[in-house]
Parts: sequence; C-alpha cells; structure tokens
Amino acid sequence: MKTISKSKTRFVHSVLGLLLSVCSYSQIPIYNSYPSAPATVYLDFDGQYLEGTSWNYVGPLSLGPSNMTNEQITEIFNRVAEDYRPFKINVTTDSTKYWSAPLLKRMRVIFTVTSSWYGAAGGVSYINSFTWGDNTPCFVFTALLNYRTKYIAEAASHEIGHTLGLNHQSSYDNNCSMTAEYNQGIGSGEIAWAPIMGVGYYRNLTLWHYGSNPWGCSNYQDDLSIITSNIGYRDDDYSGTINGNTPQSNFVNNRFTINGIIETVNDKDVFKFTMPAKGLFHLDANPYSVGSGDNGSNLDIKLELLGGNKNVLNTYNPEFSLSATIDTMLNAGTYYLRVQGSGNIYAPNYASLGSYTLSAAYLPSTVLPLHRLQLSGDNDKGKHRLSWIIEADEKVAQQTLEVSADAKTFYPVGVFNTTERSYTYVPGNRGTLYYRLNVSFDNNKEYYSNIITIKDITSRPTLRNTTVHHSIEVNTPSKFSYTVVDYSGRTITKGNLVQGLNSISTDNLSNGMYVIQFSNGQEQYAEKFMKQ
Repeated sequence: MKTISKSKTRFVHSVLGLLLSVCSYSQIPIYNSYPSAPATVYLDFDGQYLEGTSWNYVGPLSLGPSNMTNEQITEIFNRVAEDYRPFKINVTTDSTKYWSAPLLKRMRVIFTVTSSWYGAAGGVSYINSFTWGDNTPCFVFTALLNYRTKYIAEAASHEIGHTLGLNHQSSYDNNCSMTAEYNQGIGSGEIAWAPIMGVGYYRNLTLWHYGSNPWGCSNYQDDLSIITSNIGYRDDDYSGTINGNTPQSNFVNNRFTINGIIETVNDKDVFKFTMPAKGLFHLDANPYSVGSGDNGSNLDIKLELLGGNKNVLNTYNPEFSLSATIDTMLNAGTYYLRVQGSGNIYAPNYASLGSYTLSAAYLPSTVLPLHRLQLSGDNDKGKHRLSWIIEADEKVAQQTLEVSADAKTFYPVGVFNTTERSYTYVPGNRGTLYYRLNVSFDNNKEYYSNIITIKDITSRPTLRNTTVHHSIEVNTPSKFSYTVVDYSGRTITKGNLVQGLNSISTDNLSNGMYVIQFSNGQEQYAEKFMKQ
C-alpha cells in the first residue's frame, strides 16, 4: 500500500511479490452497507478506463477487471463494510450510488489486475483525497495480492483510510527507534490483533488504532477521531441506560434474536427480557463474521447479565474468543442484557466496534430437580484436576465432562458413573482449555454447569503477580524472549528469559496497564499486568 504526496498529499504502498492467475467473474453483485448515508465508498471490481485524475500523469489508464469471483467479491464487501460499520458511510458495489453521492463525500476503490503502470505495490492512494471532489480513486492490485480475499479486503480498508486522512500505524522500540513502518500487531488465533493502518494480512482482529505514526514514536494518531472528523459516527441504535424505554425482547416459540451495532468506544446496548418461568436460559452473542472462528470480526464482545434490580449477575467475556455465551438457570422475572466492546490480551480497548447478533433460547422446566451444579478445577503441574458439586432432588442418570479450546465447541472428556465427583488427567492439547459438566437426571432432564477456564502453566511463562511495583517476576519452563508494550502498541523494553524465575525491572514504566509478550520462535503468548 502506498500513500502519494504531492503539494497537498502523500502516498503509501506495500511491496509484494507478483503472482498472476486468472479467476472467473460475471456480473458484479450489488450490495450496500448503509444506503441512506451521504458518504459513499464504491468498490469497483469490473475494470475502468481512467483519465482526467491525478493518477494520469502517464496518460489515460486502461485498467482490467479484478478477476475475482462473485463469492470473493461478496466476502471483500462484507469485510470492508464491517471495518466501516461504526461510521456514517455507505460501502457499495453499485456505481449509481457513487455517482449520486455528494462530490466531496465519495471515493472509488478500483480493484484491478493492471499494475505495471505503477509498480510492485498491493495498493495505492492519495492521502485526504476523499474530499477532493475530482473523482480521484484509490487502487488495490489483486494479482499482486495473489487474489487472496482477506489480503485484498485489508488493502482496501487501508487505502480508504488513507483517503480519509490516515497515515500508517508504526512500531517503535523503547529507544523510540522505528522497528516497522507498518505495525504488524501481535497474537495468534481469533483474538490476534493488528491495526488496519498497519498490516492486517496475518491477524484476524484488525481494528482502527490509537498509536504512533511514521513521524515519530510520540506522534500519536487517533484513527477514530480523524475518520469521524470527515464522516461522523452512526447514530446510536440502542441506549445503554436502563429505564422505561429500554427495548423489550419477547420470546416467540421460546426464542428471540437481536441485531445491533457498537458504534463508539463508550457505546453500550441494553435490552430487557422476561423469563416466564424458571428454566434454562441460553444465549449466543456473536460478532459479525465471514466464517467460522469469528473470521473477519471487528468486535470483541463483553456481555453482562443483570437482574431485575439492575445488579450485574455475571459477566461473559471469554479470554480467547470474540464471542460470548450465557448458559444458566434463571428464575421467573425480569432481566437485562448489556453489550459492549472489549479489548483482550492482544488488542487494546480502543476500537472494538461493529455489529453483533444475540440469539437467545428458553428451555422451560416443569420439574426442577436441580438446586446446585458447580464445577471447579485447577492445573497441578500439567494435570488438570476437576471436581464438581451436584445437589438435586432427582437421581443422577449420567454425567459427562466436556472440554473446549474456544469456549464454543465442546467435546466429551469422559462419561462417569453417577457417584463420581472428581476427575484428574493430563490433556493432550496445550493451551487454555474450557470445561463444563453435562448432567442428566432420571426424569429425563439435563443441565450444564458453569464453564471454567484452566490455563496451560507448564509450557509457557507465567507472571507471579499481575500487579507490580518495581519488577515483574516471571516463571518460565524454558528460554523465551519477551517484549513489554504499552496499550498504544509501543515497545517499552525487551529481553530474554532463562529457565526458572526471572525478574524484569519496571522502574522505567509509568503507572498503568501493559502487555508482556513471550515468544520462543514457535509460539507466542501474552499477559496483561498493572504497574502501580
């Protein structure tokens, strides 16, 4: 990606290898993300003859189509639309929407295989060109990105960001020396994070960022502030205040569904529902995604369940998942749900924004044999020790312990006789695991316990304390490198750990929240800590 600088602009590019291939394409499907918004971004996939713009210093350009399939175009649209979901902007594949938009509030993104006129870059744009009013487009070169759908979508959102006035998000070390013009982010799995204005090709959760730009480690760029100075935030769809106007969600055939958007950093959406009788309440809170594993999501959901007295009963925010699930017994009465965005061990709590769906189900119980079902567990030198309590009027017919790596899809660990109340084993998978217990009774009713988390403390470094004063004490089973970064993504210090107990001075850190990242060349972990 490249941002061009002339008397009033700059350009930026990414140099990538050239690999040509041919994909079939047909009539472009028509999509709009926010048809009533005045600001418009047109995703142009079918080629263009371009003249009379700032790009035509070499004469007219005959630009071939993107050679993307309609399935790829749909995914690219959905990814880009979600990146811009919080704002008053319509992402569209309809050229008529572009031409009818205000002259100073529109941008065309040309996806093309034709790149020889410019060079080996994944995309290119003029900074601030969104408001020029002369139809100067930006470009994404599909062949140079190997027709990879995610790469092309990331490049498009990045180049649009430049046209709205954004520079790159960069990385610096503790001496304020730039380590990368493009901040590559950190982490693995679905919560792995990178800035959109860095390089988001290799991380799932790519977000707008408040961090250092290429002009110095102390030059912080507030992406959201710059974008909204041009186009503004969407209007809030739901209030975060519990009052007489809080929307009521009613069960229909024992189910209800809610769709919403977290538009701003401080946005919270609150909903009211009524349990008609005591029963099992199950709710899946999922951010918008283009595939399994919350692929392409922009929102890490934090979900709270509140009672009728407005007190928080429980908070659901899995450490390694962007989704959240409630699965609990509730008495008859009024309850509230509160949804908001959240950071995680990799992503700062700055721009966890986007759309979500709440899918709820109520399972009534005419006979309620269960008084208490509580699961607990810990990690004892690599052995996972689990125990549980069952208090019920009816007899236990079967109990199954289940495990999950993502807190969403569970698999049986073992089926136990009706009197067992504990189990210890060494799991075959490393990493954090989630457990729940499924219990069936002799009246054919079944229930799930609470979900617990057991971290793998034998294969990765661990902090002795997460609140520190003069030093961080780290226990590690083997050699690791470490990097301490602040919540803007700036590197503060780095070094190497030896096997055993290590002490890292924090005297040079200001009070606040930090992330320490560990790597052994094959795996990467991160932990939060607070300096006081």
